[in-house]
Amino acid sequence: MKKYFSLILTAILAVSVYAQAVASNQSNNSTNAVSGADAASLELAKATIQAHGGDKFKNMKTLIIRGTADVSGTPSQVIPATFVFVHSGEKYRVEIVNPLQSLKQIYDGEQTFSSINGFSLPPLNRMGLQLLQKIGESGFVVSALPEKLKKKKGFRITSPEGYYTDFLINEKTGQIKSFESSYEVNGMMVSTAVDIDKVRDVNGVLIPESYAQRFELRGMTIYSNFKAKEILVNSEVKDDVFVMSN
Repeated sequence: MKKYFSLILTAILAVSVYAQAVASNQSNNSTNAVSGADAASLELAKATIQAHGGDKFKNMKTLIIRGTADVSGTPSQVIPATFVFVHSGEKYRVEIVNPLQSLKQIYDGEQTFSSINGFSLPPLNRMGLQLLQKIGESGFVVSALPEKLKKKKGFRITSPEGYYTDFLINEKTGQIKSFESSYEVNGMMVSTAVDIDKVRDVNGVLIPESYAQRFELRGMTIYSNFKAKEILVNSEVKDDVFVMSN
Protein backbone atom coordinates (compact mmCIF):
# COMPACT_ATOMS: atom_id res chain seq x y z
CA MET A 1 0.00 0.00 0.00
CA LYS A 2 2.85 2.39 0.83
CA LYS A 3 4.54 1.79 -2.51
CA TYR A 4 1.21 2.11 -4.36
CA PHE A 5 0.42 5.45 -2.73
CA SER A 6 3.93 6.72 -3.38
CA LEU A 7 3.52 5.82 -7.06
CA ILE A 8 0.28 7.81 -7.19
CA LEU A 9 1.75 10.80 -5.40
CA THR A 10 4.82 10.84 -7.60
CA ALA A 11 2.82 10.56 -10.81
CA ILE A 12 0.64 13.46 -9.68
CA LEU A 13 3.66 15.62 -9.00
CA ALA A 14 5.34 14.57 -12.23
CA VAL A 15 2.61 15.99 -14.44
CA SER A 16 1.89 19.04 -12.32
CA VAL A 17 4.95 21.20 -12.86
CA TYR A 18 7.00 22.68 -15.65
CA ALA A 19 10.01 20.69 -16.82
CA GLN A 20 12.82 21.61 -19.20
CA ALA A 21 12.03 19.97 -22.54
CA VAL A 22 14.24 17.17 -23.86
CA ALA A 23 15.10 17.22 -27.56
CA SER A 24 12.95 14.73 -29.51
CA ASN A 25 14.68 11.78 -31.14
CA GLN A 26 11.90 11.44 -33.70
CA SER A 27 14.02 13.11 -36.39
CA ASN A 28 12.40 11.16 -39.20
CA ASN A 29 8.95 12.57 -38.46
CA SER A 30 7.87 15.43 -40.68
CA THR A 31 6.47 18.63 -39.25
CA ASN A 32 2.73 18.62 -38.89
CA ALA A 33 0.62 19.83 -41.78
CA VAL A 34 -2.06 22.08 -40.32
CA SER A 35 -5.24 23.41 -41.84
CA GLY A 36 -8.61 24.67 -40.69
CA ALA A 37 -9.16 24.07 -37.00
CA ASP A 38 -5.61 22.77 -36.52
CA ALA A 39 -4.11 25.98 -37.92
CA ALA A 40 -6.25 27.99 -35.53
CA SER A 41 -5.18 25.71 -32.66
CA LEU A 42 -1.52 26.19 -33.54
CA GLU A 43 -1.91 29.98 -33.52
CA LEU A 44 -3.63 29.81 -30.14
CA ALA A 45 -0.84 27.59 -28.80
CA LYS A 46 1.81 30.07 -29.97
CA ALA A 47 -0.08 32.92 -28.32
CA THR A 48 -0.19 30.88 -25.11
CA ILE A 49 3.60 30.56 -25.14
CA GLN A 50 3.82 34.35 -25.33
CA ALA A 51 1.46 34.65 -22.37
CA HIS A 52 3.80 32.44 -20.32
CA GLY A 53 6.99 34.30 -21.13
CA GLY A 54 7.58 33.90 -24.85
CA ASP A 55 11.19 33.17 -25.75
CA LYS A 56 12.21 33.26 -22.08
CA PHE A 57 9.87 30.37 -21.40
CA LYS A 58 10.72 28.55 -24.62
CA ASN A 59 14.47 28.78 -23.97
CA MET A 60 14.41 28.02 -20.24
CA LYS A 61 17.54 25.99 -19.42
CA THR A 62 17.14 25.00 -15.78
CA LEU A 63 14.30 24.92 -13.28
CA ILE A 64 14.23 24.18 -9.56
CA ILE A 65 10.96 23.92 -7.62
CA ARG A 66 10.57 23.20 -3.92
CA GLY A 67 7.22 23.03 -2.22
CA THR A 68 4.52 21.23 -0.28
CA ALA A 69 1.46 19.14 -1.14
CA ASP A 70 -1.65 17.97 0.68
CA VAL A 71 -3.07 14.80 -0.87
CA SER A 72 -6.36 13.14 0.08
CA GLY A 73 -8.35 10.11 -1.02
CA THR A 74 -11.18 10.82 1.43
CA PRO A 75 -12.22 13.96 3.36
CA SER A 76 -10.85 12.40 6.56
CA GLN A 77 -7.41 11.43 5.22
CA VAL A 78 -4.95 14.12 4.20
CA ILE A 79 -1.33 13.13 3.53
CA PRO A 80 1.24 15.96 3.76
CA ALA A 81 4.33 15.83 1.55
CA THR A 82 7.24 17.95 0.40
CA PHE A 83 8.85 17.82 -3.03
CA VAL A 84 11.89 19.02 -4.93
CA PHE A 85 12.33 19.03 -8.71
CA VAL A 86 15.59 19.92 -10.41
CA HIS A 87 15.81 20.04 -14.22
CA SER A 88 18.79 20.87 -16.38
CA GLY A 89 18.66 20.14 -20.09
CA GLU A 90 17.91 16.44 -20.45
CA LYS A 91 18.63 15.70 -16.80
CA TYR A 92 16.27 15.77 -13.85
CA ARG A 93 16.11 14.91 -10.16
CA VAL A 94 12.87 14.31 -8.23
CA GLU A 95 12.57 13.88 -4.47
CA ILE A 96 9.25 13.19 -2.73
CA VAL A 97 9.08 13.03 1.07
CA ASN A 98 5.88 11.85 2.78
CA PRO A 99 5.01 9.84 5.93
CA LEU A 100 4.23 6.66 3.95
CA GLN A 101 7.26 6.26 1.70
CA SER A 102 9.76 8.69 0.24
CA LEU A 103 11.05 8.49 -3.30
CA LYS A 104 14.12 9.74 -5.13
CA GLN A 105 14.50 9.41 -8.90
CA ILE A 106 17.26 10.75 -11.13
CA TYR A 107 17.80 10.80 -14.87
CA ASP A 108 21.39 11.69 -15.76
CA GLY A 109 20.78 12.04 -19.50
CA GLU A 110 21.42 8.36 -20.19
CA GLN A 111 20.06 6.24 -17.35
CA THR A 112 17.23 6.44 -14.83
CA PHE A 113 17.88 5.63 -11.16
CA SER A 114 15.09 5.17 -8.61
CA SER A 115 15.09 4.50 -4.89
CA ILE A 116 12.03 2.26 -5.43
CA ASN A 117 12.86 -0.85 -7.45
CA GLY A 118 10.67 -1.45 -10.48
CA PHE A 119 9.16 2.04 -10.54
CA SER A 120 9.95 4.93 -12.86
CA LEU A 121 8.04 8.03 -13.86
CA PRO A 122 6.47 8.59 -17.27
CA PRO A 123 8.54 10.94 -19.47
CA LEU A 124 8.47 14.31 -17.71
CA ASN A 125 8.68 16.25 -20.98
CA ARG A 126 5.76 14.49 -22.66
CA MET A 127 2.76 15.81 -20.74
CA GLY A 128 1.51 18.86 -18.91
CA LEU A 129 2.62 22.46 -19.36
CA GLN A 130 6.14 21.50 -20.38
CA LEU A 131 4.70 20.38 -23.73
CA LEU A 132 4.38 24.07 -24.63
CA GLN A 133 8.14 24.14 -25.07
CA LYS A 134 7.84 21.52 -27.80
CA ILE A 135 5.43 23.45 -30.02
CA GLY A 136 6.89 23.67 -33.51
CA GLU A 137 9.19 20.67 -33.09
CA SER A 138 8.91 17.63 -35.34
CA GLY A 139 6.48 14.96 -34.18
CA PHE A 140 4.54 17.13 -31.72
CA VAL A 141 1.00 17.59 -32.99
CA VAL A 142 -1.10 20.63 -32.07
CA SER A 143 -4.79 20.03 -32.75
CA ALA A 144 -8.27 21.11 -31.73
CA LEU A 145 -9.79 19.96 -28.46
CA PRO A 146 -11.79 16.71 -28.50
CA GLU A 147 -15.56 16.72 -28.89
CA LYS A 148 -16.28 16.76 -25.15
CA LEU A 149 -14.36 20.04 -24.78
CA LYS A 150 -15.20 21.67 -28.11
CA LYS A 151 -17.10 24.57 -26.47
CA LYS A 152 -14.01 25.53 -24.48
CA LYS A 153 -11.16 27.73 -25.67
CA GLY A 154 -8.03 25.64 -25.93
CA PHE A 155 -6.01 23.07 -27.84
CA ARG A 156 -4.42 19.62 -27.57
CA ILE A 157 -0.73 18.70 -27.89
CA THR A 158 0.23 15.07 -28.59
CA SER A 159 3.80 13.81 -28.32
CA PRO A 160 5.40 11.38 -30.82
CA GLU A 161 4.85 8.58 -28.28
CA GLY A 162 1.11 9.29 -28.04
CA TYR A 163 1.01 11.16 -24.71
CA TYR A 164 -1.44 14.04 -24.95
CA THR A 165 -2.56 17.03 -22.90
CA ASP A 166 -5.67 19.17 -23.44
CA PHE A 167 -5.10 22.82 -22.47
CA LEU A 168 -7.87 25.26 -21.55
CA ILE A 169 -7.17 29.00 -21.78
CA ASN A 170 -8.05 31.86 -19.44
CA GLU A 171 -9.93 34.33 -21.67
CA LYS A 172 -8.60 37.39 -19.80
CA THR A 173 -4.92 36.53 -19.44
CA GLY A 174 -4.35 34.15 -22.36
CA GLN A 175 -2.58 31.81 -19.93
CA ILE A 176 -3.30 28.14 -19.23
CA LYS A 177 -6.04 27.93 -16.58
CA SER A 178 -6.35 24.13 -16.55
CA PHE A 179 -5.22 21.03 -18.39
CA GLU A 180 -6.08 17.34 -18.64
CA SER A 181 -3.82 14.41 -19.49
CA SER A 182 -4.10 10.66 -19.90
CA TYR A 183 -1.18 8.26 -19.94
CA GLU A 184 -0.05 4.79 -18.92
CA VAL A 185 2.22 4.06 -15.99
CA ASN A 186 3.26 0.54 -14.98
CA GLY A 187 0.54 -0.91 -17.20
CA MET A 188 -2.23 1.19 -15.65
CA MET A 189 -4.19 3.90 -17.45
CA VAL A 190 -4.16 7.17 -15.57
CA SER A 191 -6.07 10.41 -16.11
CA THR A 192 -5.51 13.71 -14.36
CA ALA A 193 -6.90 17.24 -14.41
CA VAL A 194 -5.14 20.33 -13.05
CA ASP A 195 -6.64 23.73 -12.15
CA ILE A 196 -4.08 26.50 -11.75
CA ASP A 197 -4.92 28.99 -8.99
CA LYS A 198 -1.86 31.24 -9.08
CA VAL A 199 1.30 31.73 -11.13
CA ARG A 200 4.59 33.37 -10.20
CA ASP A 201 6.70 35.51 -12.51
CA VAL A 202 10.30 34.30 -12.20
CA ASN A 203 12.73 36.16 -14.45
CA GLY A 204 9.97 36.77 -16.98
CA VAL A 205 8.75 33.15 -17.00
CA LEU A 206 5.34 32.34 -15.51
CA ILE A 207 5.46 29.21 -13.34
CA PRO A 208 2.46 27.70 -11.49
CA GLU A 209 2.75 28.54 -7.80
CA SER A 210 -0.42 26.93 -6.46
CA TYR A 211 -2.78 24.50 -8.15
CA ALA A 212 -5.32 21.77 -7.44
CA GLN A 213 -5.37 18.38 -9.11
CA ARG A 214 -7.68 15.43 -9.51
CA PHE A 215 -6.08 12.07 -10.26
CA GLU A 216 -7.99 8.94 -11.33
CA LEU A 217 -6.62 5.41 -11.44
CA ARG A 218 -8.64 2.17 -11.55
CA GLY A 219 -11.70 3.67 -9.92
CA MET A 220 -9.68 5.50 -7.28
CA THR A 221 -9.83 9.31 -7.16
CA ILE A 222 -7.11 11.30 -5.40
CA TYR A 223 -7.36 15.05 -4.74
CA SER A 224 -4.35 17.23 -4.12
CA ASN A 225 -3.35 20.82 -3.48
CA PHE A 226 0.15 22.01 -4.27
CA LYS A 227 2.11 25.09 -3.33
CA ALA A 228 5.57 25.98 -4.59
CA LYS A 229 7.64 27.67 -1.91
CA GLU A 230 10.76 28.33 -3.99
CA ILE A 231 11.06 28.58 -7.77
CA LEU A 232 14.39 29.20 -9.50
CA VAL A 233 14.71 29.67 -13.28
CA ASN A 234 18.05 29.39 -15.10
CA SER A 235 20.08 29.12 -11.90
CA GLU A 236 23.30 27.09 -11.86
CA VAL A 237 22.83 23.34 -11.49
CA LYS A 238 25.98 21.24 -11.04
CA ASP A 239 26.33 17.78 -12.59
CA ASP A 240 26.75 16.07 -9.22
CA VAL A 241 23.09 16.84 -8.50
CA PHE A 242 22.28 14.02 -10.93
CA VAL A 243 24.42 11.36 -9.27
CA MET A 244 22.36 8.73 -7.43
CA SER A 245 23.51 8.22 -3.84
CA ASN A 246 22.24 5.93 -1.11
